[in-house]
Amino acid sequence: MLRTLKTISLAGALAGLLVAGGATIATTAAHADVTVKFWHSFKGGNGKALDEIIQKFEAANPGIHIEGENVGDYNDIVAKLQAAIPAHRAPDAVIMEVTRYGLFAEHGVLTDLTPYVDADPLKDNLFDYAREIGVYNGKNYIVPFNSSTAVLYYNKDILARAGYTTEPPLKSFDDILKVAKTITEKLGSEGITGIAAPGQFARWSLIMSNDSDLIDSKTGDILIDKPGTVDAYKWMSSLVYKEKVASADGVTDEDNGKKAFLAGKVGIMLNSTGDYGGAKKAIGDNLVVRPMPCNKVCRVAIGGAGIGILSSSPREVQDAAYKFISFAASPESNATWFAATGYMPINKLTAAQPVAAQALATEPGIDVAIQQLDFARGRPRPPVVTWMRATEYDMWQAMALGQRGVEETLKDFAERTRQEATRVTN
Repeated sequence: MLRTLKTISLAGALAGLLVAGGATIATTAAHADVTVKFWHSFKGGNGKALDEIIQKFEAANPGIHIEGENVGDYNDIVAKLQAAIPAHRAPDAVIMEVTRYGLFAEHGVLTDLTPYVDADPLKDNLFDYAREIGVYNGKNYIVPFNSSTAVLYYNKDILARAGYTTEPPLKSFDDILKVAKTITEKLGSEGITGIAAPGQFARWSLIMSNDSDLIDSKTGDILIDKPGTVDAYKWMSSLVYKEKVASADGVTDEDNGKKAFLAGKVGIMLNSTGDYGGAKKAIGDNLVVRPMPCNKVCRVAIGGAGIGILSSSPREVQDAAYKFISFAASPESNATWFAATGYMPINKLTAAQPVAAQALATEPGIDVAIQQLDFARGRPRPPVVTWMRATEYDMWQAMALGQRGVEETLKDFAERTRQEATRVTN
């Protein structure tokens, strides 16, 4: 669905409908009896943790009601927001993935939160990365809520059954492939494969660990067809097409790879820290978490999302929405979220909260993402990224399933992305 959306339709739909973000915003207290319609992407245990934060906020702010609604994943949010704006059915606040909000900021959909953030003591307690990922073209459009990096998960029992009496090296592409091949060879007859096909978030981090990127975060140059990116895709696609240590089911639907890992049918999974809670519940003490490989360099992408406010909402609703955003980023709320989900702390004071301290002391692996912060990097967020990420799924599928050569595919993809970048900025 998202893959067919054209970013130009957003600009057209907005004409005459929205108040441009960036005007001076008063930071007065929200009026009483205000309802904030909030779209998010959380369900299961993560959804329960968010509900707990909302309930605590409403108890502390009886005049404000947060009407939370799960509208699907990040892709769904982008597509539904594009459809809701011209129909005047947009929410007041929305979870925006950290590389895709630039499209909406560019077209005035999101309120410039800079005056709110500058007046909020919270800003001094946010980690530097948490402040940086919310800034586009010098203005603050989202405040992070669920921040993550990719990590390497493995099932200790599966590795033991494959013959590993001690933990094998897992620091390079070659290391990972060797273990995945051993697992598949030893346990394939039981329907167990070595590794889940890497999802898009993990793919981006693997490219970065190969000393490359998809788009240069500083210059905006397209790097899709550069040697480091090409070599990373060759390795990733070989897991499925050539080496057959990852199932094609995880290529056509990324959730299938995660489901197989949680069901004990896959030995290794590269995925978000936000999957820690679900993986721990499914696998228990057999879950081991390690940093992403440092193939050529140690570098990993920062992912997750933040909360933005729609510029079309009335001022009193925007004020109420920011009050909730600030509450959600407080050390108390962030500790609740971190302990329940495994998403990284965004607040410097989070770790000192009792619930967070207990999780760090008793949940092995929950701190791996924090350990990676020294080499974690934000990703580019210009408007073309939304189109690029939607299109990359088809490109990846063609390569991983052996339908098209890697170099040919990426050369074409890079050229199309350069053309789209020119179009959306003109």
